[in-house]
Amino acid sequence: MSLVVVVGDTALDVVVRHATPIAWGDDTLGETTLRSGGAAANAAAWLAHLGEQVTLVSRVGDDAAATQARAELTARGVQCVFTVDSTASTGCVVVLVDAIGQRTMFPDRGTNALLRLTDLPPLDGARHLHLSGYVLVDKATREAGMAILAAARASGLTTSVDPQSAALVDDTFLDAVQGVDLLLPNHDEYLALGGRNVLDAVSAAAVTRGEHGAYWVDRDGVVEEPAVPTECVDTTGAGDAFNAGALQAWLRGAAPRAVLRAGAEAGARAVSRVGAQPLSRR
Repeated sequence: MSLVVVVGDTALDVVVRHATPIAWGDDTLGETTLRSGGAAANAAAWLAHLGEQVTLVSRVGDDAAATQARAELTARGVQCVFTVDSTASTGCVVVLVDAIGQRTMFPDRGTNALLRLTDLPPLDGARHLHLSGYVLVDKATREAGMAILAAARASGLTTSVDPQSAALVDDTFLDAVQGVDLLLPNHDEYLALGGRNVLDAVSAAAVTRGEHGAYWVDRDGVVEEPAVPTECVDTTGAGDAFNAGALQAWLRGAAPRAVLRAGAEAGARAVSRVGAQPLSRR
């Protein structure tokens, strides 16, 4: 088992870049690419790119999308532990990216909505488990997500969760992440969860604010770090890349400011190119 285990969604991203406003009800020219995606898969790919040993645990369909995702992730250095489920299709996300790099996403969870505790392999040798928050905001997989976090803690692993969506978290989310070591929300998700109230459930939070940088919150106070200047081409996967950089530094014992800086550097690399994952291993 790898040192870091990432659990959650794997998907096929259909990325459409459009330079002009969308002509609703008519045609809008765009550039389309098909790439592996999904928040958990993105974080795993960036962790591998940064040199970590990482295993990705997901449920996928028996289809071409799963084959493509496995091939691309394996080439990027990720060990894929996929449960193949022929009852549904691999998750798919249509991503619209505008002229300034901002994205709008239309996710279809597919087999990701069927994740179960039994998909988790033995954790012998692992040090940390990171869970995509989509597992917890979906009622179909919340119980499995909570059981996976409990299994990780019982095996002596540290844990982290990215809430993933301010629109989808509710007042039960903090109960689901009770005992998690590190929460990785963006600023909107942090506020949706009650701000510093998150410390009633988790030990610390590393909060992203896009071009305004990031901040660390724990019981000792707040530490801030500016963003890394870069040209923004596509924001898809920027938060997942931040998670990877921050987790790597945190697992190596870095201080909060250094954790934020490492996350910001990885996030800057992500937004400087099209797609949610690095093209290859580092």
